[in-house]
Amino acid sequence: MSRTWYYRLLFSYFPIFFLTVTILIFIAFVFINDISREETRKADRISASYLVDNLDRTIRDIELSVTEAVQSEQAYKLYFNNPGQASKETVYTIAQSLRELTNSSSWIQSIYLYDKKNDSALTSSGAREIEGFADQYWIEQIMSGSLAPGWQPVRVYDVESVQRTPIRVLTVNKDMPLPFGTDGVLVINIKMSSIEQSIDSMVNGQLSFMTVTDQKGQVVYNAHSDSEGAHGGQPLNTLHLERLGWTLHSGIKAGNLFGWVSVISYVWVFIAALTVVCAIIYIVYITRRNYKPIQIIMNRIEAHQIRALEQSGSSVDEMKLIDGVLENLINHMMDYDEKSRENALLQRSKLFNDLLQGDNLDRATERLKELSPLTDTDQSSHFTVVLGEINRYEKGFQERYTRGEQNTLKFALMNVLQELTRNTGMQCWMEWVSADRIAILFQSLEPSEDMTDRICAVAEEFRSWVEQNLRISLSFGIGPIARGVGAIRDSYTAAEAVMQRKLLMNGDVVLAGAGETSQQLLETYTYLQMIADFVKRFRMSSGQWRELLEEIFTAFEHNMLPDEDILSLLEAMLQMLRREVAMMSEELQEKLSEENLNQWLKSMKEAKTLEDVKSMLFDDLTELFRTYVSVTETKSYRALVNEMKTYIEEQFANPDLSLKHLSDRFQVSGKHASYLFKTEFNMKFVDFLTELRMKEVERLLVHTDLSLQDIALKVGYANGITLGRVFKRVTGITPGDYRRLKREHPANNYKEKESSG
Repeated sequence: MSRTWYYRLLFSYFPIFFLTVTILIFIAFVFINDISREETRKADRISASYLVDNLDRTIRDIELSVTEAVQSEQAYKLYFNNPGQASKETVYTIAQSLRELTNSSSWIQSIYLYDKKNDSALTSSGAREIEGFADQYWIEQIMSGSLAPGWQPVRVYDVESVQRTPIRVLTVNKDMPLPFGTDGVLVINIKMSSIEQSIDSMVNGQLSFMTVTDQKGQVVYNAHSDSEGAHGGQPLNTLHLERLGWTLHSGIKAGNLFGWVSVISYVWVFIAALTVVCAIIYIVYITRRNYKPIQIIMNRIEAHQIRALEQSGSSVDEMKLIDGVLENLINHMMDYDEKSRENALLQRSKLFNDLLQGDNLDRATERLKELSPLTDTDQSSHFTVVLGEINRYEKGFQERYTRGEQNTLKFALMNVLQELTRNTGMQCWMEWVSADRIAILFQSLEPSEDMTDRICAVAEEFRSWVEQNLRISLSFGIGPIARGVGAIRDSYTAAEAVMQRKLLMNGDVVLAGAGETSQQLLETYTYLQMIADFVKRFRMSSGQWRELLEEIFTAFEHNMLPDEDILSLLEAMLQMLRREVAMMSEELQEKLSEENLNQWLKSMKEAKTLEDVKSMLFDDLTELFRTYVSVTETKSYRALVNEMKTYIEEQFANPDLSLKHLSDRFQVSGKHASYLFKTEFNMKFVDFLTELRMKEVERLLVHTDLSLQDIALKVGYANGITLGRVFKRVTGITPGDYRRLKREHPANNYKEKESSG
């Protein structure tokens, strides 16, 4: 057999191969080019940032070292604080200090002081008159107010020596005496040549450039004095030196590797375009050559269609006819497959529900073999129904996931359970019977006593895995073992009864009893009588309400009430309590408002166990009982609190003053007195008493010479040690330091007297 057609097809794909490879190489090169540009920009920015930080740090260190030396040297203060001419010793000391500061850094050109009172300058060589001083013009600008303190733009400085030419310096002016004096000025001149050398040392003059401009945009310096390289280069980064107001522009010089990379990228664009054109021409050529075999096939198809058309007597487009027939055939097959799958799923779901409800069990064994995933089912097979439920479904599942995510997670749960059951010797069939509940039918062909234990182990492992990996909490109710298909309903009923009592479940995986049913007669009258007694005790402010509430919960647990009945009875109890006590005060009305009661019920519905419900309800009712007792015991508590406050202000020096003392004095409990005081003044009784005593202590410390022991006895403390400890905790300083501080500043004491008076 000839392989000509094979080779023709093989060579037909070569243009696509070349085109694909070329485009990939082009894309890779452009990508590498972009990466190279970005990395070049990053490297330039790192270098420029290091230069900026180095300049800023060096200039800052010079400024700090000079100002610290000037501020610490006493001679500078004497120089400016002297009403007349400074002494020669002071002048000599300052000149020597300026000389040492100038020699401490190679960057410093000169440092001098200007004295406004004497209109003179003091340099490292001695005192000078301003008239004829080398920097006289700069001093005149400072005195005219045109130069504010701080760093100034680069200027030309005339050196005093006749042999040297003027140099460029960077100057900072500081008002003297430091920090905000007005008697003179400290002038520090830094050599621009040192700054320029530092810039040149950090910039590669062959590859990159750096231009420094001031706040007005004027060029301060070009690295290596290369203005042409900066003018024609590629800018990459712009950094700011805030201290000097400079802007540093850095980049790559023209004609270097950065430019060549850009040129080469354009060459590759041209090569890629040329390759595409050649590939198109080649495809057209090879298609024309390979069209002949295809034309022969089409001729045979047309000959067959002509015979069919002669018989039908109609004229249609052959290709459209063939395409239509194929499309209709495909659509019919797809529709048939879809309907078959839907029909099978519906029959399977209906069979599952029939088994759980005990309906339509005729031919149930045969239907199980046909529709279910369970195999080898017969009349002696053992079944167990397990109900699983997603805890806190609305808040923990629906709110966290979208509809699509919910379906995906439910599908994943079914697959995980299938995997865990695979090696247990049992088969399982599961279906979602509601939005938050899944029913699982386990089958064991061999009668086994440990079937329930194995199901419990699978359920616990499944629950633990889902909680750890999917963050979903599950609960399981396991029905008893049922022998035969007809007994599946009993196992399902028992499992459903367990799930109706989730609050009473001891754990998340619970076995149902052998004869457990889902419906029991609710003795409503008995519970309502217990609730009425509870509300009566609560309204009478009797502490026995706690015992009655405990009895109600004990009855819930003893009679195995379903969760729905428990929550309904608790809601009725809260509504009855609201009618009885809410009218006592506005605060009680707010606490027992419809919104708060709904919040209580919502929290109880989200509880996992009955013990959690009881704990939450006891806490809320205890807080409500405190408020109720407070309202009933205090008809006019504001007057009582104000009377207590007045009594404390009069008797704060009494060492026996305490909550017990107030309790005996005003015939109220100490706890109630503390609660009333805190409610009215938003302050504890102890803090209020301490504040009064500390104010009196402050007055006695300032205006008397009494000892700390005597003051302690006057304000109600047993000894001075206790008073000192409390005083330092409140004010932050000891009593002795407070007295010394206030007496050293009598003006402040006088102001305090006036304000207190």
